Amino acid sequence: MLIRRICYIGYLAVLDVFILLVHKEVMKTQPAKKLFNIDINLDVPVFTKKTEHVPDIDPNYSFDHDTTLAILAGFMHNLKVLVQGLHGSGKSTHIEQIAARLNWPCIRINLDGYISRSDLIGKETIVLLRGKQVTEFKDGILPWAIKQRMALVFDEYDAGRPDVMFILQRILENNGKFTLVDTNSVITPHPDFRIFATANTVGLGDSKGIYSGTQIINQGQMDRWNIVAKLDYLPLEKEVSIVLKKLPLYNYKEGKKLVTNMVELANLTRNGFALEDISCLMSPRTVINWAENNQIFADVEKSFRLSFLNKCDDSEKRVIAEYYQRVFNCELNESLKDQNETTSISNGAKSYI
Repeated sequence: MLIRRICYIGYLAVLDVFILLVHKEVMKTQPAKKLFNIDINLDVPVFTKKTEHVPDIDPNYSFDHDTTLAILAGFMHNLKVLVQGLHGSGKSTHIEQIAARLNWPCIRINLDGYISRSDLIGKETIVLLRGKQVTEFKDGILPWAIKQRMALVFDEYDAGRPDVMFILQRILENNGKFTLVDTNSVITPHPDFRIFATANTVGLGDSKGIYSGTQIINQGQMDRWNIVAKLDYLPLEKEVSIVLKKLPLYNYKEGKKLVTNMVELANLTRNGFALEDISCLMSPRTVINWAENNQIFADVEKSFRLSFLNKCDDSEKRVIAEYYQRVFNCELNESLKDQNETTSISNGAKSYI
């Protein structure tokens, strides 16, 4: 009996060592400075094996220091992280690219108005079993993701329907389990399950009216997010660098100057938006579209119209034309048209007198 017990204890010890070895093979640590090219003294865990849901690495991606720290805290300490910022600032891509370098599977869900409760939780479906039709509950994206190593990202979090948003209440709690009423089961999240979200607003609605469809988020749910990170547009030099990496055909003296002017104009629209002079702005995505269209049409002004100006309100095009003239030292028709109208009104007034 004593020998059997000693053998059993020895078996458990060997099993523990085996588990540790397997875990060591699965994960390793790497310096964050090397992975993300940011100034930080931190080692982060990286899975050694890449699975099918791990995003592809974009070698040209530029990481924001503070946002990267916030997202890494979510991955390393199982914190719920909401990233807020204006459109085109790279919120979702930021999470994806961190997950890609950690070899962490990542799935994005767009919380548009058509995402329903059954999409998230699951529903009864008819299946064929032994030649007979029977009903069977099929998991939605939420139960499926919770059971495995997965970073689940809710895009457009502030556009979700209220009845759908309340499904997330419990899993946003610390170590929150998910109750699946349809199957009378309680799901314990996988130790490596993580949850993130991105939004254009901070859940208080859209006061400027540029993000149609956004909702005011229940403050009880907002309170469950451990970290809310704000991601702004990059400094001019970094944004120029990103465009040049995306479009290497501009990587010569005149091309770099043109891209720099494009980003300078984009910054003018962003400042004008902040001052409420205009209601639209150029995101980094718009700048890249402009540069791509210019390669196609070989016309800076035409590609600017197709990429941005045609999206703007007619009453604001004069202001944007002024921005364009300030950067490129070239008048757009909108600016000339406004001058002609002013001259015409002035002449009419003189004739009347």
